[in-house]
Amino acid sequence: QVELVESGGGLVQIGGSLRLSCAVSGVTLHDYAIAWFRQAPGKEREGLSCINNRDGFTSYGDSVKERATISRDYALNTVYLQMGNLKFEDTAVYTCAIVHPKATCRRPVYDYWGPGTQVTVSS
Repeated sequence: QVELVESGGGLVQIGGSLRLSCAVSGVTLHDYAIAWFRQAPGKEREGLSCINNRDGFTSYGDSVKERATISRDYALNTVYLQMGNLKFEDTAVYTCAIVHPKATCRRPVYDYWGPGTQVTVSS
């Protein structure tokens, strides 16, 4: 059974940083690309970042491009999203997703999603 569990969210001060984790079970990261999304209240889900399994290709959404780094730990089967210089508009539920094995971050199709972790940026 495939499962993704996000962690690392919480209350963060404006200008601060955080590292979100996406722990994957049931499949190995060697076989799948992983993407991060977020959704704020009243807004559409927004793609943030993606990392390929085969070639290490990474991509970032415009809203986090200069402030985020995606990485993975094969031993822990976990993908991370490090974000800095947090802004009020970063407040959202952050979710990770598995990319279909026949797709890549360049043209993703998503198979499984985690429940999400809440990030709240405050002053």
